[in-house]
Amino acid sequence: MKKSEEKSVKRLALNFINDIIMKMKKATSIKIKRRRKIRLGIRKKIKGTSDMPRLSVYKSNKGIYAQLIDDVNANTLVSASYRDKGINPGTKSEVAKQVGTLIAKRAVENNIESVVFDRSGYKFHGIIKSLADGAREGGLKF
Repeated sequence: MKKSEEKSVKRLALNFINDIIMKMKKATSIKIKRRRKIRLGIRKKIKGTSDMPRLSVYKSNKGIYAQLIDDVNANTLVSASYRDKGINPGTKSEVAKQVGTLIAKRAVENNIESVVFDRSGYKFHGIIKSLADGAREGGLKF
């Protein structure tokens, strides 16, 4: 190969890689960008302490996760998810309610009664609401 041919092949490869990178940047949906922005706004206002930790919620396509976080010491005090033992299969809302009661039970065992609820940019309805209801039924106050 001549040098000019090598340069043109390199240019084509670089253009191809740049196109892929640009498509990946555009692939982030508006919904995800909106949730990130809301989440940052919520996190500016909410701080968890060891006396009153932050109940952080994450939901995936399959299930839901919840953690009690002490932001001052930067550690997780209690966690629960749909994968834990004792969670019976059912609809996503039913499972979320079970996760809420489970995290409340674990929190009460660790002498935690009140928390700050962090919905992580999700709307407070459906799965998030049923997790919160389950946590309230389990004995948490927020």
